[in-house]
Amino acid sequence: MKNLIDSLAAGRRLSAAELAALIELEDPAQLDYLQARAVEKRQAVFGTDVYIRGLIELSSYCRNDCYYCGLRRSNAQAERYRLLPEQILACCQKGYQLGFRTFVLQGGEDTWFTEERVAELISRIKADWPDCALTLSLGERPRKIYAAWRKAGADRYLLRHETADARHYGILHPPELSFANRRRCLYDLKELGFQVGAGMMVGAPFQSSRHLAQDLLFLQELQPQMVGIGPFIPHHNTPFARYKAGSSRTTLTLLSLTRLLLPESLLPATTALSTVDDRGRELGILAGANVVMPNLSPPDTRKKYLLYDNKASFGLEAAEEIALLKERVQAIGYQVVVSRGDAPKIRR
Repeated sequence: MKNLIDSLAAGRRLSAAELAALIELEDPAQLDYLQARAVEKRQAVFGTDVYIRGLIELSSYCRNDCYYCGLRRSNAQAERYRLLPEQILACCQKGYQLGFRTFVLQGGEDTWFTEERVAELISRIKADWPDCALTLSLGERPRKIYAAWRKAGADRYLLRHETADARHYGILHPPELSFANRRRCLYDLKELGFQVGAGMMVGAPFQSSRHLAQDLLFLQELQPQMVGIGPFIPHHNTPFARYKAGSSRTTLTLLSLTRLLLPESLLPATTALSTVDDRGRELGILAGANVVMPNLSPPDTRKKYLLYDNKASFGLEAAEEIALLKERVQAIGYQVVVSRGDAPKIRR
């Protein structure tokens, strides 16, 4: 297996079967070797810098009915809220004072956030904090809306593809949603000049290592600037409530493989990873991640944005604990930096 790891690190394109074999690694020595090669690649590009993003969860309303998500429209027990523009701007002001230079506006596909309202919000944020990057994560939209938001000043867009297998995508989503449209959105965003983030769940219901290998091949084709990888975690009021959570070990393996596959990518140590493992943030960084996304949302809304059960949103996942986060990151040999944290090609 070391030969395969070395081949991937050298830039050779592996087959789906070879990638699946690496995903299924269990031998501790081989996993340590994979992680070491990923860290080597990461440090060659980024050194020991870890970038922070201030996450602002705009709304728990969603028009979609994805089978794994606690915000799905069929969940009558979900606590719904929607931040007003002035509340969002207040979060940005607080984040700027804490040292954040990237804001991530994330929410369910809430139709209240129209093309015009979001464009106005983007313009206000970019006018007040021109040295900051602005990332949107507001789901699937028509190309013309993405274009309007890009014109207003948005820099990045996060849209996890979740699974690159069309049949598996259909198992996880209702019939009106398709991988074909998700793919269309991602390529529209790239063509419009956004820095694009994709990514997948690990351990989703009915997922195999073959599906995850297909995800890696899709990422290699798409060449996104950011890749969000986190374990599936069930929500008690969804059709997948009884399925077990994804493995943190497999998630770390996918992070390392993605680092070798896309050396210049921005890889978050996700909140989901920290939810299934108390040391998920540190372990993610040690596996090749270089981004953390503390929560800047108003404290009284964080528990309402419940994508999955027991979602971590306080403690080290809270923006208010940035000093403690810096200490924990320094303890493993890395450093949190005050920076927009653009992808290397964008900086160049």
